[in-house]
Amino acid sequence: MQLSINGEPSAVKGIERMAREARTVIEKPTADYLQIKVKTILNKCTSPRVPFTWTINPYRGCEFGCRYCYARYTHEFMGMPRWEDFEEKIFVKQDVGRLLARELDPVKLCGQHIAIGTATDPYQPAERRFEVTRAVLQVLALASDLHLSVTTKGDLISRDLDLLQRIATRSRVSVNFTITTLDRRLARLLEFRAPTPELRLKALQAVRQAGIRAGVSMAPILPDITDSRTSLDAVMAAARDHGATHVFWNVLFLKPSARQAFFPFLGQHFPHLAKRYAARFARSAFLSRAYRDRIANLIGELKQKYDFPDHTDFETTAQVHEAEAEQLPLFQIQTPAPSAPCPPPVVGAHSADTLG
Repeated sequence: MQLSINGEPSAVKGIERMAREARTVIEKPTADYLQIKVKTILNKCTSPRVPFTWTINPYRGCEFGCRYCYARYTHEFMGMPRWEDFEEKIFVKQDVGRLLARELDPVKLCGQHIAIGTATDPYQPAERRFEVTRAVLQVLALASDLHLSVTTKGDLISRDLDLLQRIATRSRVSVNFTITTLDRRLARLLEFRAPTPELRLKALQAVRQAGIRAGVSMAPILPDITDSRTSLDAVMAAARDHGATHVFWNVLFLKPSARQAFFPFLGQHFPHLAKRYAARFARSAFLSRAYRDRIANLIGELKQKYDFPDHTDFETTAQVHEAEAEQLPLFQIQTPAPSAPCPPPVVGAHSADTLG
């Protein structure tokens, strides 16, 4: 069964044509899963402002359905303007192991950061069935001297601790768990299909006990919803108590596709804030510098209280995308240049046969 979209397949090119040719393999009440053929799995970021050079997104779309998610606009490139499509049409990339093994170029990747999960969650429900993220990690585990990070809300990452440990013996790797609030009821409203904050913290602890660097992304911080000192303090304290090595953050921004999802949600669950948000975002998709500075000062105080470093040097959140970077002030991230030439990544001769 092919996805039906207005227009003829011959009239479009690129990712939209690939989407139209995608085959529906599973239909669920919450989402359809479609297999899509892609030409590459390793995508280069062009903006000098983001702290990573390459991205890997095993899926297109995300079933978690977070109401603030910026990445909904990525489905527009596939001819899908409805904001619901991002969480209802999940595209599963095919043949990722072979593609990635072919793309692990030692010269191209030397000293550069590969971020997994910048526009979709790599451990969303589809991963239990299709294991695309696991296939990616299996190939990366055969390489050396890489610089990797994984950002997720999914506790399913605990399944892949064996691969993450293997990667950590030969490359630099970190895991980032997005936690916006510890209030379970509020989290269910904001991120209604994502694992609870408790499950994410349990997964964080498991990753740390496996000897892998892992921290918490407090992103996005939502004005008058999750930005109180009490709320931010609680997340930071839980991060410390579960062994986090770092904490970083970003405030909410709302591009048009994200506004289409967020403002009706706001009217339903926080009607008293609707006018205030409309005023905040009347002229821009981004919050004022005064607001960002206030949050930055508060986060700085809390980091000092809980003994977290002021700067992180390798990771970013799923709420930041290369296309947004020119307008979006990012975190206090420093990415040091490699001090010596990188040895060539070593990929096993039979890597494509080990994906399982």
